[in-house]
Amino acid sequence: MKVFRFEVDEAFAKKNNEMLRDTRRLQLSAIVFGVILLGLAVVLFAWLGAGEVWGLVGGIISLTFGLLCFFLAVAVPRKVGKPQELYDAYPLAPAVVAEVNERDYVLMALVNTNVDPLLPPRWGAALRTVSRINGIKEPKLGTRVPVAAVQGRRSVGDQEHWDEISPMPIAWGTPDQDVVNTARRAIPEDQWTRLDKARKRLDEVKATRYNLLAL
Repeated sequence: MKVFRFEVDEAFAKKNNEMLRDTRRLQLSAIVFGVILLGLAVVLFAWLGAGEVWGLVGGIISLTFGLLCFFLAVAVPRKVGKPQELYDAYPLAPAVVAEVNERDYVLMALVNTNVDPLLPPRWGAALRTVSRINGIKEPKLGTRVPVAAVQGRRSVGDQEHWDEISPMPIAWGTPDQDVVNTARRAIPEDQWTRLDKARKRLDEVKATRYNLLAL
């Protein structure tokens, strides 16, 4: 599974990529909590706990966690990177619409769970719930969606396989449907076939901790 190279429309991606949107929400939440905790630290130091041991301890704890929130607000977006960097970092993978709900739908992707991409693939099924993908007006079960397989976390006990992989549609990075179609055709047909067979295991994938099931 190789990276699909294309020119990402940065403005379009920032508006449509729900993974980047989740990052911005996390950043905003960190800033809000940071402000609240710093305010609490001031209150404990200056008024409620002034001159008291518990006020000093509580103020230090609040200040520490407040500063940590601000650190996360800066660090998380840098770790995720810009849209182009994000698409350039992760391999192309096939995904299909596996479930359609009233306000969103679920993508199931066929992903390689091996950390070492040079090893023979250890296939897995990964899920992500999305609200909208450009070019899909009425999502139907089985609709093919080319994605980048964004690798997330590994467990301490198993550093050779990914515990979490999130499908990120190519169509979140460009409004050009020709690019999306090219990405779709670049995926071998046998992978689409394997993924189609895995759709019946949707409930099993949902039951996993990080929406990733080794097939």
